Amino acid sequence: MTSGHNPKARFGMSLQAASESANFSITNGPALPVVNFAAVGKTAPTLLATPSGKLPKASAVVITWASAEWAALQHVFCASSATMPYSDRAQGSWPGWEKYSSNLPSGAPSSWSYWGYYRLVQIGGNPVLLFKSNTHLDWPGATYLKALIDLLIKEVGPKLILSVGTAGGAKPQDHVGTVRAVSAGTLYESGEAQSSWPEYKNAWKGSNTLLTNANFNKLLFPVPTKTADLQKLCSQFNAQYHTTYTLAELDPGGLALGSPSPQIDNQTGGGTSLLTASTFVVGSTSGTYQTYACIEMDDAVIGEACAASQTPYGFVRNLSDPAQSAALPPKVQGNWGSAVYDAYGLYTSYNGAVAAWAMLAWESA
Repeated sequence: MTSGHNPKARFGMSLQAASESANFSITNGPALPVVNFAAVGKTAPTLLATPSGKLPKASAVVITWASAEWAALQHVFCASSATMPYSDRAQGSWPGWEKYSSNLPSGAPSSWSYWGYYRLVQIGGNPVLLFKSNTHLDWPGATYLKALIDLLIKEVGPKLILSVGTAGGAKPQDHVGTVRAVSAGTLYESGEAQSSWPEYKNAWKGSNTLLTNANFNKLLFPVPTKTADLQKLCSQFNAQYHTTYTLAELDPGGLALGSPSPQIDNQTGGGTSLLTASTFVVGSTSGTYQTYACIEMDDAVIGEACAASQTPYGFVRNLSDPAQSAALPPKVQGNWGSAVYDAYGLYTSYNGAVAAWAMLAWESA
């Protein structure tokens, strides 16, 4: 993870607290599998020469955010012919990716020195730019995130910007690993009526052609949640935070157990929105935010930036932590969500990356 942004900020942690918090894991986590693109009649993305210091032209930009998300994107789009070990979820660099630090705005924080990393691949007949962002709504801030999107639109000239990554559950029925794709984002504004929160939406609609292919499930990897592992995670949690919660108290609906076949919901088209927040906002079993697809930390700002140039955009978000128990104190909700994210974020991100590829593979055919 970068020094400035940490996805645990979504759970209400400061950057210092996030860096000092425990990194929860499961024992003997299975490797990500080889991706069998041939099962749906497609070939793996092809690696293209990636220029240094200059963003290349591409038909689409796929942006991801945290380390586990980056590892999954690297695996699906760049190295799908071999398995990826569970330990790689914390990798801070990958071969062939270039750092982008050109055109930094004046007055930027001294601790923020680059926009992110990028790599060029080909899907079907079209080039696609993969981008691991070091620029976020929570840090260094919305102004810089909008500037990044403006730069990508100007330099790359994409027909689509697709944000891919983890999110928190907003719907009480969604299990860990559920993937929800939308093309609208609502920006949470503390102290303002929910009905007045700004929404940014567009008509881009991802095709279901590959998602509904009879063999598409062969590409997915069920999130390897087991009750025994979650019990151990609960014990780790209690030891870390000096609490005595049972697993049933932390996860009353069993939402931290993944579905046997990961749920992929394509809700693109602008009718359904996700919720973007830079502060502590966690969905719970009370259903406060259940009208939204999920809760995350960047996408509505991307939609706002894309609207100025009418660049189509979409968001493919995987639930690395489901809705939390409404009976728990907010801090406990956040800490448990963070623990589930740590343990299973690589696996949920893998299925999100496969879903994003499926949409791009169809568009690039």
